[in-house]
Amino acid sequence: MAGFKVPTFQERAAAAAHAKNKALEKLRAKPPVDPEVLAERNAARLAREAAEAEKRAEKQRAKEQAEAEKREQAAAAERAKAEAAAAEAAAKLKLVKSIPTEAERKAARDARYAARKARA
Repeated sequence: MAGFKVPTFQERAAAAAHAKNKALEKLRAKPPVDPEVLAERNAARLAREAAEAEKRAEKQRAKEQAEAEKREQAAAAERAKAEAAAAEAAAKLKLVKSIPTEAERKAARDARYAARKARA
């Protein structure tokens, strides 16, 4: 049984050159692409790219619409919060106005006293 013989640099370089030439010959032997087939491939590729672009645009429009709806909901919530705060402030003001001041209470007390004096 013969042992493994390590190839020399020249043998490795020759094997690489032979493999390269064999691959080039195989590539040259390949028949040229028919222009009609090439045109069909290009048309299919362009159609596919257009469909992908449309899909991306639709996705972008949906994203922008969702963001706009989110902003609108936030604005509506802010408006509702502001309206609630204004209503609360108006209610407090009404409550404050309904509480008579010291002078108003004194005037009412004096009026009651005068009415009692007038009856008697």
